[in-house]
Amino acid sequence: MKRVISLCLTAAMMMSFVGCGASKNEPVVDELDHGLGNEPAVTAEGEVPQLGGKIIVGLDDEFPPMGFRDENNEIVGFDIDLAKAAAEKLGSEIEFQPIDWDTKELELENGNIDLIWNGLTITDERTAAMDFTMPYLKNKQIIIVKNDSEIQSKADLAGKNIGVQAGSSALDAVEGDEMYADLGEVNSYDTNILAFTDLDIQRVDAVVADEIVARYYLANNENDFRVIEDGNFGDEVYGVAAKKGNTELISALQAALDSLSEDGTAAEISIKWFGEDIYEH
Repeated sequence: MKRVISLCLTAAMMMSFVGCGASKNEPVVDELDHGLGNEPAVTAEGEVPQLGGKIIVGLDDEFPPMGFRDENNEIVGFDIDLAKAAAEKLGSEIEFQPIDWDTKELELENGNIDLIWNGLTITDERTAAMDFTMPYLKNKQIIIVKNDSEIQSKADLAGKNIGVQAGSSALDAVEGDEMYADLGEVNSYDTNILAFTDLDIQRVDAVVADEIVARYYLANNENDFRVIEDGNFGDEVYGVAAKKGNTELISALQAALDSLSEDGTAAEISIKWFGEDIYEH
C-alpha cells in the first residue's frame, strides 16, 4: 500500500508563499467564550443579526492570497478582508489565530477557534464533521511542475513523486483519485511553500495545490514552474466552517456574507485580490 510521507520541515524559508475558544459543551453562539453572551436578536428576513463579542478565526498564515503575512508581518488576504467585513456586519470583533492546518478540525472541536476561514474546501467528510456556510469561491486542484519537466499531462504522473500540503483538500483529492495507486511517493508538508521548495530542488516531480493559491504564487514570485493544463484532481468550492451544531453562528455569518454580496463589498474585495469578481453571489 502506498504510504504518504509527512515532511515537517522548518517554515523559516525566504520565499513568501503562502490554506477562539467556542464552548467545550453545546456549540451554539450564545455559549461562546468571547462575549457573544446574548442570543442573536430575531431579525427581519434579509437583515444581519448583531452578535457582538469576539469571533476567533483559525487559519494557515502562509496561504496567499487567502490569508498570509505581508512584509510588515501583518496577516492579510482575501479571506481576511472578507472576514473583517462580515464581522463589521455582525457587530463583532474578529481575531485571526494561525493554526497547524493539519489539526484544524481538532482546534475547532476543542473550542480554540470559532471558525475555520482560509480557503477551506467543502467535502463530504468535512460536512459530516463541521457546519458550513454556502460556497463563496470556486476552485480546483491543479498540477504544477518545473518548466523543463517531461510531465505534460495528469497521466504522466504515473510513477512520479508528488508534494501536497498536509491536511489539505489537495491531499484528499490525490488519495481519492483513481490514479493514486500508480503514483510514486506522496509527500505531505506543513505548508505549500515547503512543497514548492522541494519541487524547485527536484525532491518531488510535481505539486498538487489549490488553483487560486498556486496561480497567485506563480504570478507573484520568480520561479521556473508551469501549470499542467491537461488534467487536474477535481473541481471544488470554498466555504467557512464552524463546530458541528453551531447553526446560529453559521446562520448569522451567512446573512452577513449575503449582505456583502448584495451591497457590492464582496465584489470589491475580489477585484482587489484577483483583478476580477470571482465571488459566488
